[in-house]
Amino acid sequence: MSIVDEPGWKTIKIKGTHQENVSEAIAAEFPLTLMLDGHEFATIVCSPGQLEDLVVGFLASEGVIRTAAEIKEIQVDVYTGFSHIALHKPVQPDQFDHSSRIIGSCCGKSRQFYFKSDARVAKTITSELEVTVDQCMQLMKGLMNSSPEFERTGGVHNAALATPTDLLFTRTDIGRHNALDKVFGAMLQGNIPARGKLVVFSGRVSSEVLLKISKMGIGIILSKSAVTDLAVKLADELGITVIGFLRGDRMNIYTRPDRVRGIDPYLQCD
Repeated sequence: MSIVDEPGWKTIKIKGTHQENVSEAIAAEFPLTLMLDGHEFATIVCSPGQLEDLVVGFLASEGVIRTAAEIKEIQVDVYTGFSHIALHKPVQPDQFDHSSRIIGSCCGKSRQFYFKSDARVAKTITSELEVTVDQCMQLMKGLMNSSPEFERTGGVHNAALATPTDLLFTRTDIGRHNALDKVFGAMLQGNIPARGKLVVFSGRVSSEVLLKISKMGIGIILSKSAVTDLAVKLADELGITVIGFLRGDRMNIYTRPDRVRGIDPYLQCD
């Protein structure tokens, strides 16, 4: 299944006094139900692509697994909308209080349960990775140029794992949390270490996003969008560099500016 609905939706487009009938590309939205050791674990509303990465990353984010090797078998059936996962060490259905949940593609309280798992999995980051202002801007430019799905629909988020000089891979989803879970899952399945890596992200950095970055072991996140106050407070406590509003030649450094070379980390506010 494609992340973009094909062949498109018949739409009346209006601009000023002009109107026309067009076939408009729109982002596909897909419910995927996770069956964990035969028990319904969660239903995630997501984009129908890179689903195995999503499942692995989601389970790791929720503290169910720590490595991909803990998964005995994983099957994803896009036609029925089910993913069947078997673990080498089965969990009890009520162990994480995660029965029959709906995980929306939107933000905020769609993930109202996340605090329980965060206490087990979130960690303080001690990364020595550094970047320059120019590297940050080039990475964001690369992310925005790497998503034909966003160009066609304007309805998806993108997240990429990167070094200071290169985007390693990009994952796309209608949900910003899902895009990060796909990156996390790809890291785990490819045995890609977090050391020397950062995340480049199109979405808003909320507390949930920040905690997910912590679980991935990443020390720097670059975002095109805004940040929340709780995200900044958590980033400061967990030692994560948060850079937001990274657009063109502008960006805001909210925490741990010592990881950005060429700036004055002790600059005082007016």
